[in-house]
Amino acid sequence: MKKTHIKSLSVILVAILIIKIFSTVCYASPKKLRVNAGSAIAVDSLSGRVLFEQNSRSLVPVASTTKIVTALVALSYGDLEEEFTISKNSAAIRGSTVGYKAGEKITLYELLYGLMFKSGNDAAIAIAEGIGGSVEGFCSIMNEYCIQIGMLDSHFESPHGLDSQNHYSTAYDLAIATKKAKENPIFHEIVSSKSIDKSKHGFTRDYQNINKLLYQMPNANGVKTGYTGGAGKCLVSSVNMGEGDIIMVTLNCTPRWEETKKIFNYVDEVYDYKKVISKGEVLKNIEIENGDGKLNLISRKDVILPVKEDEKLNIEVDVPENLKAPISKEEKIGTVRVSDENGKIVYEYMLSQNEIEKKPIYKIIKEKLLN
Repeated sequence: MKKTHIKSLSVILVAILIIKIFSTVCYASPKKLRVNAGSAIAVDSLSGRVLFEQNSRSLVPVASTTKIVTALVALSYGDLEEEFTISKNSAAIRGSTVGYKAGEKITLYELLYGLMFKSGNDAAIAIAEGIGGSVEGFCSIMNEYCIQIGMLDSHFESPHGLDSQNHYSTAYDLAIATKKAKENPIFHEIVSSKSIDKSKHGFTRDYQNINKLLYQMPNANGVKTGYTGGAGKCLVSSVNMGEGDIIMVTLNCTPRWEETKKIFNYVDEVYDYKKVISKGEVLKNIEIENGDGKLNLISRKDVILPVKEDEKLNIEVDVPENLKAPISKEEKIGTVRVSDENGKIVYEYMLSQNEIEKKPIYKIIKEKLLN
Protein backbone atom coordinates (compact mmCIF):
# COMPACT_ATOMS: atom_id res chain seq x y z
CA MET A 1 0.00 0.00 0.00
CA LYS A 2 2.83 2.35 0.94
CA LYS A 3 4.61 1.67 -2.34
CA THR A 4 1.38 2.39 -4.24
CA HIS A 5 1.07 5.78 -2.52
CA ILE A 6 4.69 6.62 -3.35
CA LYS A 7 4.19 5.67 -6.99
CA SER A 8 1.01 7.76 -7.18
CA LEU A 9 2.77 10.73 -5.62
CA SER A 10 5.67 10.35 -8.05
CA VAL A 11 3.29 10.29 -11.02
CA ILE A 12 1.55 13.45 -9.76
CA LEU A 13 4.87 15.27 -9.24
CA VAL A 14 6.09 14.30 -12.70
CA ALA A 15 2.79 15.46 -14.23
CA ILE A 16 3.04 18.82 -12.42
CA LEU A 17 6.63 19.21 -13.59
CA ILE A 18 5.67 18.45 -17.21
CA ILE A 19 2.77 20.93 -17.07
CA LYS A 20 5.06 23.59 -15.60
CA ILE A 21 7.69 23.04 -18.30
CA PHE A 22 5.03 23.05 -21.02
CA SER A 23 3.52 26.27 -19.64
CA THR A 24 6.93 27.92 -19.51
CA VAL A 25 7.63 27.03 -23.13
CA CYS A 26 4.20 27.87 -24.49
CA TYR A 27 3.44 30.91 -22.37
CA ALA A 28 6.85 32.45 -21.91
CA SER A 29 6.87 36.03 -20.71
CA PRO A 30 6.73 38.41 -23.68
CA LYS A 31 9.62 40.35 -22.10
CA LYS A 32 11.89 37.42 -22.94
CA LEU A 33 11.24 37.51 -26.67
CA ARG A 34 14.36 36.79 -28.70
CA VAL A 35 14.54 36.59 -32.46
CA ASN A 36 17.02 34.87 -34.72
CA ALA A 37 18.54 38.10 -36.03
CA GLY A 38 21.74 40.04 -35.57
CA SER A 39 19.68 43.09 -34.67
CA ALA A 40 16.00 43.93 -34.66
CA ILE A 41 13.48 46.54 -33.59
CA ALA A 42 9.74 47.31 -33.62
CA VAL A 43 8.55 50.93 -33.55
CA ASP A 44 5.13 52.58 -33.53
CA SER A 45 4.74 54.69 -36.68
CA LEU A 46 2.60 57.31 -34.93
CA SER A 47 4.75 58.17 -31.93
CA GLY A 48 8.07 56.49 -32.65
CA ARG A 49 7.75 54.51 -29.41
CA VAL A 50 10.13 51.53 -29.35
CA LEU A 51 8.07 48.40 -28.64
CA PHE A 52 10.81 45.78 -28.96
CA GLU A 53 14.52 45.89 -29.64
CA GLN A 54 17.47 43.57 -29.84
CA ASN A 55 20.93 45.03 -30.52
CA SER A 56 19.11 47.84 -32.32
CA ARG A 57 22.02 50.31 -32.07
CA SER A 58 24.69 47.98 -33.49
CA LEU A 59 26.51 49.40 -36.54
CA VAL A 60 26.04 46.87 -39.35
CA PRO A 61 25.88 46.66 -43.16
CA VAL A 62 22.26 46.98 -44.26
CA ALA A 63 22.22 45.94 -47.94
CA SER A 64 19.29 47.20 -50.03
CA THR A 65 17.35 48.57 -47.05
CA THR A 66 19.61 51.53 -47.86
CA LYS A 67 17.15 52.28 -50.67
CA ILE A 68 14.58 53.51 -48.14
CA VAL A 69 16.89 56.47 -47.50
CA THR A 70 17.59 56.81 -51.23
CA ALA A 71 13.85 57.06 -51.92
CA LEU A 72 13.33 59.47 -49.03
CA VAL A 73 16.05 61.82 -50.30
CA ALA A 74 14.72 61.56 -53.87
CA LEU A 75 11.21 62.51 -52.73
CA SER A 76 12.60 65.40 -50.69
CA TYR A 77 14.84 66.91 -53.39
CA GLY A 78 13.63 65.59 -56.75
CA ASP A 79 10.86 66.29 -59.26
CA LEU A 80 8.80 63.16 -59.91
CA GLU A 81 8.11 64.09 -63.54
CA GLU A 82 11.75 64.82 -64.41
CA GLU A 83 13.32 62.32 -66.82
CA PHE A 84 16.77 60.90 -66.03
CA THR A 85 18.94 59.29 -68.69
CA ILE A 86 20.28 55.84 -67.77
CA SER A 87 24.06 56.05 -67.88
CA LYS A 88 26.51 53.26 -68.75
CA ASN A 89 27.51 53.25 -65.09
CA SER A 90 23.90 52.63 -64.08
CA ALA A 91 23.23 49.96 -66.72
CA ALA A 92 26.40 48.04 -65.82
CA ILE A 93 25.89 47.89 -62.05
CA ARG A 94 26.01 44.39 -60.54
CA GLY A 95 23.51 42.72 -58.27
CA SER A 96 19.75 43.16 -58.37
CA THR A 97 18.57 45.30 -61.29
CA VAL A 98 15.44 46.31 -63.18
CA GLY A 99 17.23 45.91 -66.51
CA TYR A 100 17.33 49.49 -67.72
CA LYS A 101 19.43 50.05 -70.87
CA ALA A 102 21.98 52.83 -71.27
CA GLY A 103 20.38 55.81 -72.97
CA GLU A 104 16.81 55.08 -71.77
CA LYS A 105 14.96 58.08 -70.35
CA ILE A 106 12.99 57.21 -67.20
CA THR A 107 11.04 59.56 -64.94
CA LEU A 108 12.02 59.78 -61.29
CA TYR A 109 8.55 58.50 -60.40
CA GLU A 110 9.11 55.29 -62.38
CA LEU A 111 12.65 54.92 -61.04
CA LEU A 112 11.25 54.90 -57.50
CA TYR A 113 9.08 51.90 -58.41
CA GLY A 114 12.11 50.18 -59.93
CA LEU A 115 14.08 51.01 -56.77
CA MET A 116 11.54 49.79 -54.21
CA PHE A 117 9.68 47.06 -56.16
CA LYS A 118 12.60 45.36 -57.93
CA SER A 119 15.38 46.57 -55.61
CA GLY A 120 17.04 47.91 -58.73
CA ASN A 121 20.65 48.95 -58.22
CA ASP A 122 20.46 50.50 -61.70
CA ALA A 123 17.51 52.62 -60.54
CA ALA A 124 19.51 53.68 -57.46
CA ILE A 125 22.47 54.84 -59.57
CA ALA A 126 20.18 56.69 -62.00
CA ILE A 127 18.48 58.51 -59.12
CA ALA A 128 21.82 59.38 -57.53
CA GLU A 129 23.29 60.75 -60.75
CA GLY A 130 20.10 62.61 -61.63
CA ILE A 131 19.69 64.36 -58.28
CA GLY A 132 23.24 64.57 -56.90
CA GLY A 133 25.14 64.90 -60.20
CA SER A 134 27.14 61.81 -59.20
CA VAL A 135 26.98 58.92 -56.77
CA GLU A 136 29.41 60.70 -54.46
CA GLY A 137 27.38 63.92 -54.60
CA PHE A 138 24.16 62.09 -53.82
CA CYS A 139 25.72 60.20 -50.90
CA SER A 140 26.87 63.49 -49.46
CA ILE A 141 23.22 64.65 -49.55
CA MET A 142 22.11 61.34 -48.01
CA ASN A 143 24.48 61.64 -45.08
CA GLU A 144 23.54 65.26 -44.37
CA TYR A 145 19.84 64.38 -44.57
CA CYS A 146 20.30 61.49 -42.15
CA ILE A 147 21.66 63.84 -39.51
CA GLN A 148 18.72 66.20 -40.03
CA ILE A 149 16.15 63.49 -39.28
CA GLY A 150 18.04 61.95 -36.35
CA MET A 151 19.84 59.02 -38.00
CA LEU A 152 23.02 59.65 -36.04
CA ASP A 153 24.65 56.23 -36.39
CA SER A 154 24.52 55.84 -40.17
CA HIS A 155 26.92 56.50 -43.02
CA PHE A 156 26.26 55.71 -46.67
CA GLU A 157 28.75 55.27 -49.50
CA SER A 158 26.21 54.24 -52.15
CA PRO A 159 22.51 54.64 -52.94
CA HIS A 160 22.04 50.86 -53.33
CA GLY A 161 23.75 49.29 -50.31
CA LEU A 162 26.23 46.86 -51.87
CA ASP A 163 28.88 45.99 -49.29
CA SER A 164 31.60 48.59 -48.74
CA GLN A 165 33.82 49.40 -45.78
CA ASN A 166 32.16 52.60 -44.53
CA HIS A 167 28.56 51.86 -45.47
CA TYR A 168 26.53 51.05 -42.37
CA SER A 169 23.46 51.85 -40.32
CA THR A 170 21.47 50.43 -37.40
CA ALA A 171 18.05 48.85 -36.97
CA TYR A 172 17.04 51.91 -34.94
CA ASP A 173 18.14 54.38 -37.63
CA LEU A 174 16.36 52.43 -40.37
CA ALA A 175 13.17 52.54 -38.28
CA ILE A 176 13.55 56.33 -38.01
CA ALA A 177 14.02 56.61 -41.78
CA THR A 178 10.99 54.41 -42.46
CA LYS A 179 8.76 56.36 -40.05
CA LYS A 180 9.78 59.58 -41.79
CA ALA A 181 9.36 58.10 -45.27
CA LYS A 182 5.89 56.69 -44.58
CA GLU A 183 4.69 60.19 -43.71
CA ASN A 184 5.04 60.86 -47.45
CA PRO A 185 1.88 59.52 -49.19
CA ILE A 186 3.77 58.75 -52.42
CA PHE A 187 6.33 56.60 -50.60
CA HIS A 188 3.52 54.84 -48.71
CA GLU A 189 1.63 54.19 -51.95
CA ILE A 190 4.71 52.71 -53.62
CA VAL A 191 5.88 50.38 -50.84
CA SER A 192 2.38 49.15 -49.97
CA SER A 193 1.49 48.16 -53.56
CA LYS A 194 2.00 44.67 -54.97
CA SER A 195 2.12 45.63 -58.64
CA ILE A 196 1.81 48.58 -60.98
CA ASP A 197 0.69 48.52 -64.62
CA LYS A 198 2.78 50.67 -66.95
CA SER A 199 -0.34 52.28 -68.40
CA LYS A 200 -1.33 53.83 -65.05
CA HIS A 201 1.42 56.46 -65.05
CA GLY A 202 2.83 56.08 -68.57
CA PHE A 203 5.79 53.98 -67.42
CA THR A 204 8.07 52.05 -69.76
CA ARG A 205 7.32 48.67 -68.15
CA ASP A 206 5.16 46.88 -65.55
CA TYR A 207 6.52 46.31 -62.04
CA GLN A 208 5.90 43.51 -59.53
CA ASN A 209 6.87 43.96 -55.87
CA ILE A 210 9.31 41.31 -54.62
CA ASN A 211 8.45 41.92 -50.94
CA LYS A 212 6.88 38.58 -49.96
CA LEU A 213 5.43 39.96 -46.73
CA LEU A 214 2.81 41.89 -48.72
CA TYR A 215 1.45 38.55 -49.90
CA GLN A 216 1.83 36.72 -46.58
CA MET A 217 0.27 39.17 -44.09
CA PRO A 218 -3.12 40.79 -44.83
CA ASN A 219 -2.28 44.12 -43.13
CA ALA A 220 1.30 44.45 -44.40
CA ASN A 221 2.00 47.74 -46.20
CA GLY A 222 5.75 47.78 -46.88
CA VAL A 223 8.63 48.23 -46.96
CA LYS A 224 11.98 46.85 -48.29
CA THR A 225 14.01 43.65 -48.54
CA GLY A 226 17.79 43.42 -48.71
CA TYR A 227 20.61 40.91 -49.05
CA THR A 228 24.38 40.95 -49.46
CA GLY A 229 27.10 38.60 -48.30
CA GLY A 230 28.19 41.04 -45.61
CA ALA A 231 24.74 42.09 -44.40
CA GLY A 232 22.95 38.77 -44.66
CA LYS A 233 19.20 38.75 -45.22
CA CYS A 234 17.48 41.95 -44.11
CA LEU A 235 13.89 43.14 -44.00
CA VAL A 236 12.21 46.41 -43.07
CA SER A 237 8.48 45.87 -42.68
CA SER A 238 5.34 47.79 -41.88
CA VAL A 239 2.12 46.12 -40.71
CA ASN A 240 -1.04 47.93 -39.67
CA MET A 241 -2.29 47.23 -36.14
CA GLY A 242 -5.45 49.31 -36.10
CA GLU A 243 -4.70 52.93 -35.23
CA GLY A 244 -1.19 52.88 -36.67
CA ASP A 245 1.50 50.84 -38.36
CA ILE A 246 4.16 48.81 -36.60
CA ILE A 247 7.54 49.31 -38.29
CA MET A 248 9.85 46.31 -37.88
CA VAL A 249 13.48 45.88 -38.85
CA THR A 250 15.36 42.58 -38.88
CA LEU A 251 19.02 42.65 -39.97
CA ASN A 252 21.28 39.67 -40.63
CA CYS A 253 18.23 37.45 -40.22
CA THR A 254 18.02 34.32 -42.35
CA PRO A 255 14.40 33.48 -41.35
CA ARG A 256 13.41 37.14 -41.84
CA TRP A 257 9.78 36.48 -42.81
CA GLU A 258 9.11 34.20 -39.85
CA GLU A 259 10.95 36.38 -37.32
CA THR A 260 9.13 39.50 -38.51
CA LYS A 261 5.80 37.74 -37.97
CA LYS A 262 7.00 36.66 -34.52
CA ILE A 263 7.81 40.27 -33.59
CA PHE A 264 4.44 41.51 -34.85
CA ASN A 265 2.55 38.81 -32.94
CA TYR A 266 4.46 39.79 -29.80
CA VAL A 267 3.59 43.48 -30.22
CA ASP A 268 -0.04 42.67 -31.04
CA GLU A 269 -0.29 40.52 -27.90
CA VAL A 270 1.42 42.91 -25.49
CA TYR A 271 0.23 46.34 -26.69
CA ASP A 272 -3.09 48.00 -27.48
CA TYR A 273 -3.56 51.47 -28.96
CA LYS A 274 -5.07 53.84 -26.41
CA LYS A 275 -5.89 57.52 -26.45
CA VAL A 276 -3.63 58.92 -23.75
CA ILE A 277 -4.57 62.59 -24.34
CA SER A 278 -7.58 63.91 -26.24
CA LYS A 279 -7.53 66.81 -28.66
CA GLY A 280 -8.79 69.93 -26.86
CA GLU A 281 -8.28 68.39 -23.40
CA VAL A 282 -7.38 71.04 -20.79
CA LEU A 283 -3.94 70.13 -19.46
CA LYS A 284 -3.22 73.23 -17.38
CA ASN A 285 -5.10 76.22 -15.99
CA ILE A 286 -2.89 79.18 -15.05
CA GLU A 287 -2.90 82.80 -13.99
CA ILE A 288 -1.34 85.25 -16.47
CA GLU A 289 0.50 88.35 -15.34
CA ASN A 290 -1.59 91.45 -16.01
CA GLY A 291 -4.21 89.18 -17.55
CA ASP A 292 -7.95 89.39 -17.16
CA GLY A 293 -8.93 85.81 -16.27
CA LYS A 294 -7.21 82.39 -16.28
CA LEU A 295 -5.70 80.70 -19.30
CA ASN A 296 -6.53 77.12 -20.30
CA LEU A 297 -3.79 75.22 -22.08
CA ILE A 298 -5.03 72.36 -24.26
CA SER A 299 -3.67 69.52 -26.37
CA ARG A 300 -3.54 70.37 -30.06
CA LYS A 301 -4.16 66.76 -31.11
CA ASP A 302 -5.12 63.30 -29.91
CA VAL A 303 -2.13 61.46 -28.51
CA ILE A 304 -2.64 57.78 -29.31
CA LEU A 305 -0.03 55.26 -28.22
CA PRO A 306 0.45 51.51 -28.06
CA VAL A 307 0.28 50.83 -24.31
CA LYS A 308 0.74 47.67 -22.27
CA GLU A 309 -2.08 46.44 -20.07
CA ASP A 310 -2.06 48.26 -16.69
CA GLU A 311 0.94 50.34 -17.80
CA LYS A 312 1.28 53.68 -16.02
CA LEU A 313 2.46 56.58 -18.17
CA ASN A 314 3.64 59.93 -16.83
CA ILE A 315 2.12 63.11 -18.27
CA GLU A 316 4.10 66.25 -17.47
CA VAL A 317 3.28 69.81 -18.47
CA ASP A 318 5.91 72.54 -18.86
CA VAL A 319 4.82 76.18 -19.04
CA PRO A 320 7.16 79.14 -19.64
CA GLU A 321 7.67 81.45 -16.67
CA ASN A 322 6.49 85.07 -16.60
CA LEU A 323 3.76 84.75 -19.21
CA LYS A 324 2.18 88.16 -19.72
CA ALA A 325 -1.08 89.32 -21.25
CA PRO A 326 -2.28 89.76 -23.91
CA ILE A 327 -2.41 86.18 -25.20
CA SER A 328 -4.24 85.17 -28.37
CA LYS A 329 -6.43 82.11 -28.83
CA GLU A 330 -4.65 78.99 -30.19
CA GLU A 331 -1.22 80.41 -29.46
CA LYS A 332 1.56 77.82 -28.97
CA ILE A 333 2.45 77.88 -25.28
CA GLY A 334 4.39 75.27 -23.34
CA THR A 335 4.71 71.55 -23.91
CA VAL A 336 3.31 68.26 -22.68
CA ARG A 337 5.49 65.15 -22.34
CA VAL A 338 4.34 61.57 -22.11
CA SER A 339 6.96 59.18 -20.74
CA ASP A 340 7.30 55.64 -19.45
CA GLU A 341 9.87 54.04 -17.16
CA ASN A 342 12.49 54.30 -19.91
CA GLY A 343 11.97 58.01 -20.58
CA LYS A 344 10.21 60.27 -23.06
CA ILE A 345 7.80 58.85 -25.61
CA VAL A 346 5.93 61.86 -26.97
CA TYR A 347 6.71 65.56 -26.83
CA GLU A 348 3.99 67.97 -28.05
CA TYR A 349 3.34 71.68 -27.71
CA MET A 350 0.11 73.01 -26.23
CA LEU A 351 -2.33 75.67 -27.43
CA SER A 352 -4.12 78.45 -25.56
CA GLN A 353 -7.81 77.60 -25.49
CA ASN A 354 -9.02 81.11 -24.73
CA GLU A 355 -7.93 84.68 -25.30
CA ILE A 356 -6.51 86.65 -22.37
CA GLU A 357 -6.80 90.40 -22.63
CA LYS A 358 -4.54 92.77 -20.75
CA LYS A 359 -6.16 94.47 -17.77
CA PRO A 360 -6.62 98.24 -17.90
CA ILE A 361 -3.56 100.06 -16.54
CA TYR A 362 -5.45 101.46 -13.54
CA LYS A 363 -6.35 97.92 -12.40
CA ILE A 364 -2.76 96.78 -12.76
CA ILE A 365 -1.51 99.75 -10.68
CA LYS A 366 -4.22 99.25 -8.06
CA GLU A 367 -3.37 95.53 -7.63
CA LYS A 368 0.33 96.28 -7.33
CA LEU A 369 -0.34 98.91 -4.64
CA LEU A 370 -2.56 96.50 -2.73
CA ASN A 371 0.05 93.74 -2.96
